Amino acid sequence: MIELDGSAGEGGGQILRTGLALSMCTGQPLRIDHIRAKRPKPGLMRQHLACVNAAQAVSGARVSGAELGSVRLDFEPGAVKAGTYQFAVGTAGSCTLVLQTVLPALMRADGESRLVLGGGTHNPMAPPSHFVDRAFAPQLRRMGVGLDLDLRRHGFYPAGGGEIDVTIRPAPGGLVPFDLLARGELVEAYAECLNPGIARGVAFRELEAVRAAFGWDMDRTTVLNARQNEGPGNALMITFVHANVTEVVIAFGEKGRSAEQVAQMAVAEAVAWRDGEGAAGPHLADQLAVPLALAVSASGKTGAYTFTELTEHARTNFDVIEQFLPVRHTVSNEGTGWRVTVAPRG
Repeated sequence: MIELDGSAGEGGGQILRTGLALSMCTGQPLRIDHIRAKRPKPGLMRQHLACVNAAQAVSGARVSGAELGSVRLDFEPGAVKAGTYQFAVGTAGSCTLVLQTVLPALMRADGESRLVLGGGTHNPMAPPSHFVDRAFAPQLRRMGVGLDLDLRRHGFYPAGGGEIDVTIRPAPGGLVPFDLLARGELVEAYAECLNPGIARGVAFRELEAVRAAFGWDMDRTTVLNARQNEGPGNALMITFVHANVTEVVIAFGEKGRSAEQVAQMAVAEAVAWRDGEGAAGPHLADQLAVPLALAVSASGKTGAYTFTELTEHARTNFDVIEQFLPVRHTVSNEGTGWRVTVAPRG
Protein backbone atom coordinates (compact mmCIF):
# COMPACT_ATOMS: atom_id res chain seq x y z
CA MET A 1 0.00 0.00 0.00
CA ILE A 2 1.15 3.50 -0.88
CA GLU A 3 0.61 5.87 2.04
CA LEU A 4 0.40 9.59 1.33
CA ASP A 5 0.38 12.49 3.74
CA GLY A 6 -2.19 14.98 2.54
CA SER A 7 -0.49 17.76 4.51
CA ALA A 8 2.78 17.43 2.58
CA GLY A 9 3.94 20.12 0.16
CA GLU A 10 1.10 22.32 -1.00
CA GLY A 11 -1.30 20.21 1.08
CA GLY A 12 -4.31 20.46 -1.22
CA GLY A 13 -6.52 18.34 -3.43
CA GLN A 14 -3.86 17.60 -6.05
CA ILE A 15 -2.30 14.98 -3.75
CA LEU A 16 -5.65 13.19 -3.67
CA ARG A 17 -6.22 13.38 -7.44
CA THR A 18 -2.72 12.28 -8.43
CA GLY A 19 -2.79 9.53 -5.81
CA LEU A 20 -6.10 8.17 -7.09
CA ALA A 21 -4.98 8.39 -10.73
CA LEU A 22 -1.73 6.51 -10.17
CA SER A 23 -3.32 3.99 -7.84
CA MET A 24 -5.65 3.04 -10.71
CA CYS A 25 -2.79 3.02 -13.23
CA THR A 26 -0.49 0.81 -11.14
CA GLY A 27 -3.02 -1.29 -9.21
CA GLN A 28 -1.38 -0.27 -5.94
CA PRO A 29 -3.73 0.32 -2.99
CA LEU A 30 -3.67 3.83 -1.57
CA ARG A 31 -4.14 5.35 1.86
CA ILE A 32 -4.24 9.13 2.31
CA ASP A 33 -4.26 10.79 5.73
CA HIS A 34 -4.69 14.48 6.57
CA ILE A 35 -6.52 15.14 3.28
CA ARG A 36 -6.29 18.81 2.26
CA ALA A 37 -4.81 19.65 5.66
CA LYS A 38 -3.53 23.06 4.52
CA ARG A 39 -6.86 24.31 3.23
CA PRO A 40 -9.29 26.51 5.21
CA LYS A 41 -11.79 23.62 5.19
CA PRO A 42 -9.74 20.38 5.34
CA GLY A 43 -11.06 17.01 4.23
CA LEU A 44 -13.12 15.91 1.26
CA MET A 45 -15.44 18.56 -0.15
CA ARG A 46 -18.07 17.73 -2.72
CA GLN A 47 -15.81 18.09 -5.77
CA HIS A 48 -13.13 15.90 -4.16
CA LEU A 49 -15.72 13.29 -3.27
CA ALA A 50 -16.85 13.36 -6.90
CA CYS A 51 -13.26 12.52 -7.91
CA VAL A 52 -13.20 9.57 -5.49
CA ASN A 53 -16.56 8.29 -6.70
CA ALA A 54 -15.48 8.59 -10.34
CA ALA A 55 -12.26 6.69 -9.66
CA GLN A 56 -14.25 3.99 -7.88
CA ALA A 57 -16.67 3.66 -10.80
CA VAL A 58 -13.91 3.43 -13.41
CA SER A 59 -11.81 0.89 -11.50
CA GLY A 60 -14.33 -1.03 -9.37
CA ALA A 61 -12.33 -0.03 -6.31
CA ARG A 62 -13.03 -0.88 -2.70
CA VAL A 63 -13.15 2.38 -0.79
CA SER A 64 -13.51 3.50 2.80
CA GLY A 65 -13.63 7.07 4.05
CA ALA A 66 -15.50 8.40 1.02
CA GLU A 67 -17.72 10.93 2.75
CA LEU A 68 -17.88 14.69 3.06
CA GLY A 69 -15.31 16.09 5.48
CA SER A 70 -13.31 12.86 5.68
CA VAL A 71 -9.58 13.41 6.22
CA ARG A 72 -8.62 9.77 5.61
CA LEU A 73 -9.26 7.57 2.60
CA ASP A 74 -8.43 3.96 1.74
CA PHE A 75 -8.65 3.11 -1.95
CA GLU A 76 -8.02 -0.38 -3.37
CA PRO A 77 -8.47 -0.34 -7.17
CA GLY A 78 -9.66 -3.18 -9.35
CA ALA A 79 -9.32 -3.46 -13.12
CA VAL A 80 -9.89 -0.24 -15.04
CA LYS A 81 -12.69 -0.55 -17.59
CA ALA A 82 -13.19 1.59 -20.67
CA GLY A 83 -16.76 2.63 -21.23
CA THR A 84 -19.34 5.40 -21.00
CA TYR A 85 -19.60 7.18 -17.67
CA GLN A 86 -21.54 10.13 -16.31
CA PHE A 87 -20.27 12.05 -13.29
CA ALA A 88 -21.76 15.18 -11.73
CA VAL A 89 -20.09 17.22 -9.00
CA GLY A 90 -23.48 18.52 -7.88
CA THR A 91 -22.12 22.02 -7.19
CA ALA A 92 -19.98 24.55 -9.06
CA GLY A 93 -16.96 22.39 -8.21
CA SER A 94 -14.75 21.76 -11.23
CA CYS A 95 -15.69 18.87 -13.50
CA THR A 96 -12.29 19.17 -15.25
CA LEU A 97 -10.66 18.05 -11.99
CA VAL A 98 -12.81 14.91 -12.13
CA LEU A 99 -11.47 14.41 -15.66
CA GLN A 100 -7.92 14.95 -14.39
CA THR A 101 -8.46 12.12 -11.89
CA VAL A 102 -9.72 9.41 -14.24
CA LEU A 103 -7.98 10.42 -17.49
CA PRO A 104 -4.59 8.77 -16.80
CA ALA A 105 -6.24 5.39 -16.19
CA LEU A 106 -8.69 5.61 -19.10
CA MET A 107 -6.01 6.72 -21.57
CA ARG A 108 -4.30 3.38 -20.85
CA ALA A 109 -7.48 1.29 -20.95
CA ASP A 110 -8.34 -1.34 -23.57
CA GLY A 111 -10.74 0.83 -25.53
CA GLU A 112 -12.31 4.22 -26.10
CA SER A 113 -14.21 5.91 -23.29
CA ARG A 114 -16.80 8.65 -23.16
CA LEU A 115 -17.42 10.84 -20.13
CA VAL A 116 -20.30 13.23 -19.52
CA LEU A 117 -19.16 15.56 -16.74
CA GLY A 118 -21.37 18.02 -14.90
CA GLY A 119 -20.41 20.91 -12.62
CA GLY A 120 -18.19 23.94 -13.01
CA THR A 121 -16.45 24.34 -16.36
CA HIS A 122 -14.75 27.70 -15.68
CA ASN A 123 -13.41 27.92 -12.13
CA PRO A 124 -10.65 30.18 -10.79
CA MET A 125 -8.87 27.32 -8.94
CA ALA A 126 -9.01 24.65 -11.66
CA PRO A 127 -8.13 24.24 -15.36
CA PRO A 128 -11.10 25.65 -17.36
CA SER A 129 -12.37 23.58 -20.26
CA HIS A 130 -10.88 25.96 -22.85
CA PHE A 131 -7.45 25.45 -21.27
CA VAL A 132 -7.80 21.65 -21.31
CA ASP A 133 -8.97 21.70 -24.94
CA ARG A 134 -6.40 24.14 -26.34
CA ALA A 135 -3.31 23.72 -24.16
CA PHE A 136 -3.37 20.23 -22.64
CA ALA A 137 -5.10 18.01 -25.22
CA PRO A 138 -2.60 18.79 -28.04
CA GLN A 139 0.30 17.69 -25.83
CA LEU A 140 -1.50 14.41 -25.08
CA ARG A 141 -1.87 13.85 -28.82
CA ARG A 142 1.91 14.05 -29.12
CA MET A 143 1.97 11.07 -26.76
CA GLY A 144 -0.54 9.17 -28.91
CA VAL A 145 -3.65 9.85 -26.80
CA GLY A 146 -6.83 11.28 -28.27
CA LEU A 147 -8.71 13.71 -26.03
CA ASP A 148 -11.71 15.58 -27.47
CA LEU A 149 -13.90 17.97 -25.45
CA ASP A 150 -17.35 19.21 -26.37
CA LEU A 151 -18.42 22.05 -24.08
CA ARG A 152 -22.20 21.69 -24.01
CA ARG A 153 -23.02 24.19 -21.30
CA HIS A 154 -20.89 26.69 -19.38
CA GLY A 155 -20.80 26.46 -15.61
CA PHE A 156 -19.48 29.28 -13.41
CA TYR A 157 -19.13 29.71 -9.67
CA PRO A 158 -21.37 29.74 -7.68
CA ALA A 159 -24.22 28.39 -9.86
CA GLY A 160 -22.38 25.57 -11.66
CA GLY A 161 -24.64 23.62 -13.99
CA GLY A 162 -22.07 23.19 -16.76
CA GLU A 163 -21.57 20.06 -18.87
CA ILE A 164 -18.68 18.69 -20.90
CA ASP A 165 -18.75 15.65 -23.18
CA VAL A 166 -15.30 14.05 -23.34
CA THR A 167 -13.95 11.30 -25.59
CA ILE A 168 -10.71 9.51 -24.62
CA ARG A 169 -8.87 7.30 -27.10
CA PRO A 170 -5.86 5.39 -25.69
CA ALA A 171 -2.55 5.46 -27.52
CA PRO A 172 -2.60 2.50 -29.97
CA GLY A 173 1.04 1.56 -29.42
CA GLY A 174 1.33 2.74 -25.83
CA LEU A 175 2.30 6.13 -24.45
CA VAL A 176 5.26 7.84 -26.13
CA PRO A 177 7.40 10.31 -24.12
CA PHE A 178 8.25 13.64 -25.70
CA ASP A 179 10.38 16.73 -25.27
CA LEU A 180 8.76 20.16 -25.10
CA LEU A 181 11.75 22.47 -24.84
CA ALA A 182 10.84 25.47 -27.01
CA ARG A 183 7.59 27.22 -27.92
CA GLY A 184 8.35 27.51 -31.59
CA GLU A 185 7.14 30.31 -33.84
CA LEU A 186 4.14 32.38 -32.74
CA VAL A 187 1.20 31.47 -34.97
CA GLU A 188 -1.53 33.69 -33.53
CA ALA A 189 -2.60 35.51 -30.38
CA TYR A 190 -6.11 36.63 -29.47
CA ALA A 191 -8.49 37.40 -26.58
CA GLU A 192 -12.05 36.29 -25.89
CA CYS A 193 -14.61 37.05 -23.23
CA LEU A 194 -17.42 34.99 -21.74
CA ASN A 195 -20.01 37.00 -19.79
CA PRO A 196 -23.44 35.29 -19.71
CA GLY A 197 -25.96 36.97 -17.44
CA ILE A 198 -23.83 40.11 -17.17
CA ALA A 199 -24.13 43.46 -18.93
CA ARG A 200 -22.52 43.22 -22.37
CA GLY A 201 -20.58 46.41 -21.73
CA VAL A 202 -18.41 44.54 -19.23
CA ALA A 203 -17.00 42.31 -21.97
CA PHE A 204 -16.40 45.29 -24.27
CA ARG A 205 -14.46 47.12 -21.55
CA GLU A 206 -12.33 44.09 -20.74
CA LEU A 207 -11.45 43.46 -24.37
CA GLU A 208 -10.75 47.15 -24.99
CA ALA A 209 -8.25 47.09 -22.12
CA VAL A 210 -6.54 44.03 -23.63
CA ARG A 211 -6.34 45.67 -27.05
CA ALA A 212 -4.80 48.78 -25.50
CA ALA A 213 -2.24 46.72 -23.55
CA PHE A 214 -1.06 44.70 -26.57
CA GLY A 215 -1.77 47.15 -29.39
CA TRP A 216 -4.17 44.70 -31.02
CA ASP A 217 -6.88 45.41 -33.59
CA MET A 218 -10.57 44.68 -33.04
CA ASP A 219 -10.39 41.50 -35.10
CA ARG A 220 -8.18 39.85 -32.45
CA THR A 221 -10.82 40.11 -29.72
CA THR A 222 -14.21 38.39 -29.52
CA VAL A 223 -17.21 38.16 -27.20
CA LEU A 224 -18.06 34.45 -27.20
CA ASN A 225 -21.62 33.21 -27.42
CA ALA A 226 -23.10 31.79 -24.24
CA ARG A 227 -26.73 31.42 -23.20
CA GLN A 228 -27.70 34.03 -20.63
CA ASN A 229 -29.12 31.38 -18.29
CA GLU A 230 -25.64 29.82 -18.06
CA GLY A 231 -24.55 32.82 -15.99
CA PRO A 232 -23.90 34.94 -14.21
CA GLY A 233 -20.28 34.44 -15.10
CA ASN A 234 -17.31 36.31 -16.52
CA ALA A 235 -14.09 34.87 -17.89
CA LEU A 236 -11.52 36.79 -19.92
CA MET A 237 -9.20 34.53 -21.92
CA ILE A 238 -5.96 35.41 -23.72
CA THR A 239 -4.55 32.69 -25.99
CA PHE A 240 -1.08 32.45 -27.53
CA VAL A 241 -0.72 29.74 -30.18
CA HIS A 242 2.88 28.71 -30.93
CA ALA A 243 4.10 25.95 -33.22
CA ASN A 244 4.83 23.60 -30.31
CA VAL A 245 2.58 24.78 -27.50
CA THR A 246 -0.52 26.86 -26.75
CA GLU A 247 -0.92 28.94 -23.60
CA VAL A 248 -4.32 30.08 -22.35
CA VAL A 249 -4.42 32.73 -19.62
CA ILE A 250 -7.77 33.26 -17.90
CA ALA A 251 -8.95 35.88 -15.39
CA PHE A 252 -12.35 35.77 -13.73
CA GLY A 253 -14.73 38.54 -12.81
CA GLU A 254 -16.36 38.60 -9.42
CA LYS A 255 -18.48 40.93 -7.33
CA GLY A 256 -16.58 44.11 -6.53
CA ARG A 257 -13.96 43.58 -9.27
CA SER A 258 -14.19 46.01 -12.19
CA ALA A 259 -13.82 45.06 -15.84
CA GLU A 260 -10.55 46.97 -15.95
CA GLN A 261 -9.22 45.03 -12.95
CA VAL A 262 -10.11 41.71 -14.59
CA ALA A 263 -8.28 42.80 -17.74
CA GLN A 264 -5.29 43.95 -15.72
CA MET A 265 -5.03 40.53 -14.06
CA ALA A 266 -5.20 38.69 -17.39
CA VAL A 267 -2.73 41.01 -19.11
CA ALA A 268 -0.21 40.79 -16.25
CA GLU A 269 -0.23 36.97 -16.34
CA ALA A 270 -0.09 36.91 -20.15
CA VAL A 271 2.87 39.31 -20.27
CA ALA A 272 4.70 37.29 -17.61
CA TRP A 273 4.35 34.17 -19.74
CA ARG A 274 5.09 35.93 -23.04
CA ASP A 275 8.29 37.48 -21.69
CA GLY A 276 9.32 34.45 -19.63
CA GLU A 277 11.60 31.58 -20.57
CA GLY A 278 10.19 28.10 -20.95
CA ALA A 279 7.72 26.43 -23.28
CA ALA A 280 4.89 25.77 -20.83
CA GLY A 281 3.24 28.03 -18.31
CA PRO A 282 2.96 26.92 -14.66
CA HIS A 283 -0.47 25.33 -15.08
CA LEU A 284 0.41 23.28 -18.16
CA ALA A 285 3.66 22.22 -16.47
CA ASP A 286 1.58 20.73 -13.68
CA GLN A 287 -0.86 19.01 -16.05
CA LEU A 288 1.90 17.32 -18.05
CA ALA A 289 3.57 15.71 -15.04
CA VAL A 290 1.46 12.55 -14.66
CA PRO A 291 1.05 11.65 -18.38
CA LEU A 292 4.74 12.14 -19.11
CA ALA A 293 5.81 10.11 -16.07
CA LEU A 294 3.50 7.27 -17.16
CA ALA A 295 4.98 7.38 -20.68
CA VAL A 296 8.54 7.31 -19.33
CA SER A 297 7.73 4.45 -16.97
CA ALA A 298 6.07 2.38 -19.71
CA SER A 299 8.65 2.99 -22.43
CA GLY A 300 11.89 3.21 -20.48
CA LYS A 301 12.73 6.37 -22.44
CA THR A 302 13.32 9.89 -21.14
CA GLY A 303 11.13 12.96 -21.59
CA ALA A 304 11.57 16.63 -20.69
CA TYR A 305 9.88 20.01 -20.83
CA THR A 306 10.69 23.59 -19.94
CA PHE A 307 8.36 25.96 -18.12
CA THR A 308 8.23 29.50 -16.84
CA GLU A 309 7.52 29.02 -13.14
CA LEU A 310 8.20 26.22 -10.64
CA THR A 311 5.30 26.12 -8.18
CA GLU A 312 4.92 24.26 -4.90
CA HIS A 313 1.98 22.56 -6.60
CA ALA A 314 4.31 21.08 -9.24
CA ARG A 315 6.95 20.04 -6.70
CA THR A 316 4.31 18.21 -4.68
CA ASN A 317 3.01 16.49 -7.81
CA PHE A 318 6.51 15.27 -8.69
CA ASP A 319 6.95 13.88 -5.18
CA VAL A 320 3.66 11.96 -5.27
CA ILE A 321 4.41 10.53 -8.72
CA GLU A 322 7.77 9.17 -7.58
CA GLN A 323 6.05 7.19 -4.81
CA PHE A 324 4.07 5.24 -7.42
CA LEU A 325 6.29 5.05 -10.50
CA PRO A 326 9.97 4.10 -11.02
CA VAL A 327 10.86 7.53 -12.41
CA ARG A 328 12.97 10.44 -11.25
CA HIS A 329 12.34 14.15 -11.80
CA THR A 330 15.42 16.31 -12.20
CA VAL A 331 14.57 20.01 -12.01
CA SER A 332 17.07 22.66 -13.10
CA ASN A 333 17.17 26.34 -13.98
CA GLU A 334 17.05 27.29 -17.66
CA GLY A 335 17.80 31.01 -17.74
CA THR A 336 14.91 32.62 -15.89
CA GLY A 337 12.77 29.52 -16.43
CA TRP A 338 12.96 25.85 -15.49
CA ARG A 339 13.43 22.44 -17.02
CA VAL A 340 12.28 19.08 -15.68
CA THR A 341 13.71 15.86 -17.06
CA VAL A 342 11.79 12.68 -16.32
CA ALA A 343 13.90 9.52 -16.54
CA PRO A 344 13.51 5.87 -15.56
CA ARG A 345 14.82 5.22 -12.06
CA GLY A 346 17.29 2.45 -11.47
